[in-house]
Amino acid sequence: MYKVRIIKYGVLLSLGVLVISCKAPAIAPTEASLSAPETYGTGQDTVNIAKMSWRNFFKDKNLQDLIEIAIQNNQELKITLQEIEIAKNDIRMRKGALLPTVGLKAGAGIEKVGRYTSQGAGDASTEIMPGKEFPDPLADFGLAAYATWEVDIWKKLRNSKKAAVNRYLASIEGKNFVLTNLISEVADSYYELVSLDNQLKIVRENVQLQKNALDIVKIQKEAARATELAVQKFQAEVLSSQEREFEILQGIKETENRINFLLGRYPQEIPRDTAEFSSITSPLVSAGIPSQLLDNRPDVKQAELELVAAKLDVKAARAEFYPSLGISASYGVNAFNTRYLFTLPESLLYSLVGDLTAPLINRNAIKAEFKSANARQLQALYNYERTLLNAYLEVSTQLSKIDNLEKSYTMKSQEVAALKKSIEVSNDLFKSARVDYFEVLMTQRDALESTLELIETKKEQLNAVVHIYKDLGGGWK
Repeated sequence: MYKVRIIKYGVLLSLGVLVISCKAPAIAPTEASLSAPETYGTGQDTVNIAKMSWRNFFKDKNLQDLIEIAIQNNQELKITLQEIEIAKNDIRMRKGALLPTVGLKAGAGIEKVGRYTSQGAGDASTEIMPGKEFPDPLADFGLAAYATWEVDIWKKLRNSKKAAVNRYLASIEGKNFVLTNLISEVADSYYELVSLDNQLKIVRENVQLQKNALDIVKIQKEAARATELAVQKFQAEVLSSQEREFEILQGIKETENRINFLLGRYPQEIPRDTAEFSSITSPLVSAGIPSQLLDNRPDVKQAELELVAAKLDVKAARAEFYPSLGISASYGVNAFNTRYLFTLPESLLYSLVGDLTAPLINRNAIKAEFKSANARQLQALYNYERTLLNAYLEVSTQLSKIDNLEKSYTMKSQEVAALKKSIEVSNDLFKSARVDYFEVLMTQRDALESTLELIETKKEQLNAVVHIYKDLGGGWK
């Protein structure tokens, strides 16, 4: 009767534990409230340059070779590849938690108990026949296989594994994002280097032009048609242009080193196209529709996968409030003397135990972990919305920039043509003393500045096309 009551109360207590422990907090809603517009405001054409391989997008063979080297050697990309390996190993670890743990253990020990203890007094009982007493001290030898297994009844372990899988996929997208940024940086620096080459060429041509004007002024001074002031002004202008030449040379060196750093190598000369900078053409821009960003932009896909992983983490944390079922078993041999160790069935041992455990009191640690997982889930949601918003705005900004730069380049080209023509006119007028030296100097200075600005505008045009290619998610495929 007493045993029946114990069993009855034990069952009731177990049911009470189950009922109390199954009360878990609710999961915060995580539906994105921000979605991309249907268009960029320029139509709904689905043609998208992001689908082009970078080898087809960039036609310059020198640039293609540089990008190829950067992909092979860039240290940041290599670091990201190791992050993928870390994420892959995390999947293996989470997958292993779903399977039983099986091991083999062997042990040996010796025990000497006190004579005046319950065990010692029993071992030395006078009722035991001589020669049948327990060995004193008592040795213990064992060899057994054991297994433990947590039954995943609430999908806690499976959700953890799925979260690890999504983080692994997110790390791949992170690598793709690094890759598309790397290609963009190499292309940007390459076009800057070519533009500096052209600026250097223009400045040197202008120095020669100014020297010719200086020679004319010196001749006019000897003929008393000009003063020493005019000679010194022309001389100062030549020196100013020569100073700018050294500034451009320093810019070329810095840009070459930046490219070499991206390529993961020590300084060396960068091969590049020496053709006229203005003749470089870029592919026509086709932006497609904003919804394609979800498939093409690696950072958007990465944020989306991290949000999925965070949701699964919350489910796994919530399962900690529920009872867990553990099963353990062992099978082997055990004896106090090695000669009896394999005497079967006397030395045989085996066990099978099932444990149902649930948190009952002081669940603060579990609650804190659940709340932290919920907060991380909301962080992942806001990060996804921010990444998507940023992607759309980047594309919108670059499309506007490309359009405005095209108009600016057209106007600047006309300005340069007019100023170059004015140089010829001012020189002719100066020779006939119809204008003074100051007008000639200002005309040459304006023409130089305008020509350099034209080259800068052309570089910005090329960079804008590179950026729209990156912002649309091109380069990593």
